[in-house]
Amino acid sequence: MLLPRQTRLVLFLLSNLFFIPITFSLVEEQEQFTEELLLKPLPDRKVLSHFHFQSRAPPTASYGHHHRLFPKAIYQLVHKYRIREMELSFTQGRWNYERWGGFDPISSNNAKPPGVELWAVFDVPEHQVDAYWKNLTHTLSGLFCASINFLESSTTYAAPEWGFQPFTGSLRYGTLPREAVCTENLTPWLKLLPCRDKAGLSALLDRPSIYKGFYHSQQLHLISAEFKSGELDSGIILEQTLTVVLQPGAKRTGLAYFQPSWSMSSIFGRQITGKCVLAKSSNVFLQIDRDAVSELKDMWKEMSVNSDKMSKSLWSNPYFELSRAPDRIKEASSINSDSASILYEFFIQKCSKSESFDLGLTWKSSFVWSCPKAPLHATRFLMGSGNERGSIAISLRTTELNRRLMDADISEETCKLRVDIFQMVPWYVKVYYHTLLVFVDEKPQALTDVIERMHVSPSEDKVSPGLMELALKLPCGLNSAALTVEFSKGFLHIDEYPPDANQGFDIPSAVISFPRFNTRLHFPKDDSERSPVLSYTEVLLVPLTTPDFSMPYNVITITCTVFALYFGSLLNVLRRRVGEEERILKEKAANKKTGWISILLSKLFAKLRGRPSESPKSPASSSSLVSLKLLLKVVLVASVAVGWQIEFLELCGFERIDGEKFLDLPIEKVDMAALVSAGSEL
Repeated sequence: MLLPRQTRLVLFLLSNLFFIPITFSLVEEQEQFTEELLLKPLPDRKVLSHFHFQSRAPPTASYGHHHRLFPKAIYQLVHKYRIREMELSFTQGRWNYERWGGFDPISSNNAKPPGVELWAVFDVPEHQVDAYWKNLTHTLSGLFCASINFLESSTTYAAPEWGFQPFTGSLRYGTLPREAVCTENLTPWLKLLPCRDKAGLSALLDRPSIYKGFYHSQQLHLISAEFKSGELDSGIILEQTLTVVLQPGAKRTGLAYFQPSWSMSSIFGRQITGKCVLAKSSNVFLQIDRDAVSELKDMWKEMSVNSDKMSKSLWSNPYFELSRAPDRIKEASSINSDSASILYEFFIQKCSKSESFDLGLTWKSSFVWSCPKAPLHATRFLMGSGNERGSIAISLRTTELNRRLMDADISEETCKLRVDIFQMVPWYVKVYYHTLLVFVDEKPQALTDVIERMHVSPSEDKVSPGLMELALKLPCGLNSAALTVEFSKGFLHIDEYPPDANQGFDIPSAVISFPRFNTRLHFPKDDSERSPVLSYTEVLLVPLTTPDFSMPYNVITITCTVFALYFGSLLNVLRRRVGEEERILKEKAANKKTGWISILLSKLFAKLRGRPSESPKSPASSSSLVSLKLLLKVVLVASVAVGWQIEFLELCGFERIDGEKFLDLPIEKVDMAALVSAGSEL
């Protein structure tokens, strides 16, 4: 059926006006954006907030190069550098595996080492990977306002084989442990969202509330299937996550400490006023750990709670109460555990400015539980003293859940626990891999008995860092294990030292993974993706021998002083006018010789005019021999004497004698009192 001409014209104008081609309306529905928020109370009176945003772009072959929801900068990044998978994280603080857990998807996927961590897999020939990596670091540095471009140097990144990710040859890994994280990194991250921080769950991200937390990690994970040939092209998937551990206000009653009651408005300072209109789904989840759930179920058995009241008891019970009823309740079971945690799901599609969403949790009684931990708790530290040699030690201690996680039907003699260790050290820490020792329950072991696989890449001075990948097979019933390896400290050029060289130099965190264990959560009728259990160790601080940085300063100051004296004297000699100085010196000497005559004349003329003579000024009161006024008077008297000569003396009483050749002053005209006074003054 053909539409009338006027109707077709209106549709054409509307499509051009809003830039929405009508013929491709079905294809645009494949581009999706979802947002989720997970809230989880922690045993140490803190709250975990995990934001998850996912943007999905359909394949370029069927959709084209233009997108409505997917960020253009990320799409261009993928195609320019042919990225198959990439992960970038900015972290402030360190994840507490003992208190916050280490056997769940958040601790395994979103607990990152301090600073910046970047790894990427490229779909290019192996000899071109380094060039693409360097260009990628510069692009990300400008995109996220960070110092990621420092990872372009070959001394800051490595090429893992299998210890970190199962990509051989095309994987590059780098980290900057000392990189500071601030709002300059969060703002570009938020600009990648369709609604930014103006609507939806991202509106809760108040900067002061986020950065005052104990732990903060923002992450960008990218998966692309654009360059896979012969496989199903799923397009590009961008996952943006923000994990924050916050401390709500505490409540104290007597000697017993309750878990602090909190709400979204109290920990974020804001409420949800609606979902992002471009989001396909927008949900909020509240998770209660399985240890707490086990205690609740024991309480229900004692109270004989029937199935009708059990659903309400899940969110309103003698231990805690939610501020609003959940829209759905799920029991999520872990792969290696019989118990299950509870997820309360809340839909925020109906929220608005007039009816905002604010979820709160109120604790009614003291409640103690623990988060699930990894099979082994890993720590790393330094041994030795001095600025020449030392040792790196990795300690693995069994946890309370280790035996419960093992298969019950396997004997301890045949049961082996697989542990993978990935460690990268800078080139100035020269590791001697032949000194590797392994201890199990404080007893030394032969390397062939405990090491199943090993890959070592020694460091090269100022070229590449050292890399060690180990696959250990440890007995399941162990209590502790330890690895030690010796190293010597290198020397840096003075230009290679940072401004705070005396603070020490960082060794990046080591990665400990357990391939046999996964942290996938099983939901009814939901097949979620598995994620391996892994953890990061501490960042080590190694003090190196540092030169005396004050010596160059002293040398520079002394040299500049010598040059200043030399060139000053040289210029003084070259520019001095000797003849002019001699004339000035002669005039000064003449003035000194005739100085007493001018004084005598001045007193004489003062006596003749009947004025009191001024006493000469002391050398301390005057810096010059003759003041300016006296010089003027002398000049005036001298000029009059030159002009009038004999006439002036005749006026003073002198008479001509002997043919007018001489002037004589008769004795009767001489005032003897005046002469005596003048003589006494002289």
